[in-house]
Amino acid sequence: MEHLKIENQIATAILDQAFKIHTELGPGLLESVYEKCLQYELIEAGYDARTQVPVPMNYKTIRFDAGFRIDLLVNHIVLVEIKSIENLAPVHFAQTLTYLRMKNLKLGLLINFNTKHLKDGIHRVVNNL
Repeated sequence: MEHLKIENQIATAILDQAFKIHTELGPGLLESVYEKCLQYELIEAGYDARTQVPVPMNYKTIRFDAGFRIDLLVNHIVLVEIKSIENLAPVHFAQTLTYLRMKNLKLGLLINFNTKHLKDGIHRVVNNL
């Protein structure tokens, strides 16, 4: 349970910075802009925030050096999937959960910055909690 407490504290910090960025920039920009701004703000706040983290995977005898890329990984334990689209689809939630499972992580945030009110674009995705 202590580990989950740390994950929740990190998630709160991520969301604080996401709100700050959304207030300043608003909706409608590319995902990469929000990703880099969020990384910058989290690093400034003292977190280890890495973007486009490649995750290797295997399928039978085939190895993929980058089976997928995590948009943002904070302190190696909280995954952030960033979108800037009109509406999230069920596949975005499923994709985030798949990423959590493949990295054996517990908590992910799916954030769609293309909303009038950012609170409407924030979703927690959990793996086996």
